[in-house]
Amino acid sequence: KIAIKGIERELICPACKELFTHPLILPCQHNICHKCVKEILFAFEDSFADGGSESSNQSSPRIRIAASSMDRIDRINRSGRKRNSLTPRSTLFPCPSCQRDIDLGERGINGLFRNFTLETIVERYRQAARAAVAIMCDFCKPPPQESTKSCMDCSASYCNECFKVHHPWGTVKAQHEYVGPTTNFRPKILMCPEHEMERVNMYCEICRRPVCHLCKLGGGHANHRVTTMSTAYKTLKEKLSKDIEYLISKESQVKAHITQLDLLLKETECNSERAKQEASQSFEKLYCVLEEKKSAALRAIETSKNIRLEKLQTQVEEYQGLLENNGLVGYAQEVLKETDPSCFVQTAKQLHVRIQKATESLKSFRPAAETTFEDFVVDTAKQEDILGDLSFHSNGLEIPEINEEQSRMYNKALISWECSGKTDSADIYVLEYHKLNKEEESVTWQKTEVCGKSKVLSDLDDDSSYAFRVRAYKGSICSPWSREVIMRTPPAPVFSFLFDDKCGYNNEHLQLNPRRTSVESRAGFPLLLGSERLQVGCFTTLDYIIGDTGIAKGKHFWAFNVEAYSYLVKVGVVPSSKIQKLFHNTPDVISPRYEQDSGHDSGSEDTFFDSSQPCTLVTLGMKKFFIPATPAAPKDPASRILPLPSSLGVCLDCDRGRVGFYDAGRMKCLYECEVDCSGLMYPAFALMGGAAVHLEEAVTAKDREYHDDI
Repeated sequence: KIAIKGIERELICPACKELFTHPLILPCQHNICHKCVKEILFAFEDSFADGGSESSNQSSPRIRIAASSMDRIDRINRSGRKRNSLTPRSTLFPCPSCQRDIDLGERGINGLFRNFTLETIVERYRQAARAAVAIMCDFCKPPPQESTKSCMDCSASYCNECFKVHHPWGTVKAQHEYVGPTTNFRPKILMCPEHEMERVNMYCEICRRPVCHLCKLGGGHANHRVTTMSTAYKTLKEKLSKDIEYLISKESQVKAHITQLDLLLKETECNSERAKQEASQSFEKLYCVLEEKKSAALRAIETSKNIRLEKLQTQVEEYQGLLENNGLVGYAQEVLKETDPSCFVQTAKQLHVRIQKATESLKSFRPAAETTFEDFVVDTAKQEDILGDLSFHSNGLEIPEINEEQSRMYNKALISWECSGKTDSADIYVLEYHKLNKEEESVTWQKTEVCGKSKVLSDLDDDSSYAFRVRAYKGSICSPWSREVIMRTPPAPVFSFLFDDKCGYNNEHLQLNPRRTSVESRAGFPLLLGSERLQVGCFTTLDYIIGDTGIAKGKHFWAFNVEAYSYLVKVGVVPSSKIQKLFHNTPDVISPRYEQDSGHDSGSEDTFFDSSQPCTLVTLGMKKFFIPATPAAPKDPASRILPLPSSLGVCLDCDRGRVGFYDAGRMKCLYECEVDCSGLMYPAFALMGGAAVHLEEAVTAKDREYHDDI
């Protein structure tokens, strides 16, 4: 009995938290009550029917199921519903023990085995718990006698007399199997749940469950490795016996571990109390500081109040003296009654001065003290932010750092971060950001929780700088904030387009990718054929390509990347009225006499160049950015050559008639000029020799998933 009572933990259903009743074995080898399986499947049916209402959560397998809902199952069973009506084809069942979705197959509940061994152990436990409660005979006339044996074939209990009557000697019933009194009657032969008329006689080593010969011949176990039931019985019993013997032989080690765990429990209790005490002391110190500050502030307000009240009260008394027959006026009236001139003059001179002062104060009335206490307003905004960040800091939790190379600012902001360690011990990250504004005195951080290591933000303003920081959380413990990173958004909304593969596209010299987001110029065989007949100079022309979408108004921005090996690339904008001239009357741009960035100081050459060009372009190539030679540009050619940024941007403002060229990584303007925006404006590109241009792809949620995978 003591051994039976010690295993109660193994006999509790994980769903209803009570002793098993008709337990079934799930494919994951965990056990659950038969009624609990039905109830959980009913709850899932209701959740699908209600569209995932809150009622479905109340019947979760992780929460104890109410016994009142069992009546509904009985009513459905009595109404004649088919056995497999609860289990649709390939039913998924959430196992309460391992928290995984288990596939019950086509037969659902009907394909599960009943765990008779566990059922017998539960019954023995119940009998040990009942102790003195006897099992009565099922066939005695009232009053029934206490039973002495139970027949497993008849599924009934008998006293000695009734057993002799119902199992007479020499009959078939005399051969029935009988045991001690019990209420747990299980079938003597285990039948296959898929083929109900077949007895299980084999064991599938793949699925780890008993099967019949039909399951092996043409069922779901046809290609599985099986063994005979006797062999499986012998093998599993030997393994289980050896494992039990090993555990029993290690009893002293188990007891030592238990003793160690008991010490750890006590140590945890002591350490938690110590941590609570230290935390309380820390907060008490803050309380003391706040109480001192509070007392000092209240004393200052009270002192100022008393001084102001005293001044105002004095002023009230002075003005009351100006009333008739009262104070100064009453005294002056009495002085006027004096008839002796010498005495009157002696007193009236000083009195006249006081009367004049009172008259002047009456003409320009001002209160002696202010009634407002604006100077005593306590600003606690910064302290509130600091207290809001108050948390447990752990040296073991790594500080995440924002990766500026993987982060991008385009149509949306992609903020990516990483930890220096190999393992990610954080449960969640908190990303905070705010717009940099010199006019705002206090900073308000916007906060978002992220499960991965990147976040896509879409609520940022154009042409603005933002500060970002991130910290890691593991439970209630958090890491310090990362270093703040400042990034700038594009100067205008992002304009989306693709390369046009129809208008003027030269497929002999240019090659587009299938998505039309990249174009490449190859100095290959066609270029050699074109240059073969030339003997003096070089008059090779540029190959132009434009965007497939035009801009009529507003301010727009787009970005692209130029490969480092590119020899010559020109980028800019072209009006729709000059597209035909661009493709059919292309001037020589390689001859030094017509190179805008050739370094020649002849103003006539620049004027000729500007007037002859159908579009506004800047020159890139050989890892350099060339600022055009304009009157405002430096005359020294070397000062007009900048390193080529990894990403370039173009900002077209049709309303102002200006186009700017940006370092898209830092959103810094490199060059800006006027442009005629009288018609539709198209992005324009020109390539020569070995060169390639890739349009910047828009930031989407997939970018976040990609960075999280990395």
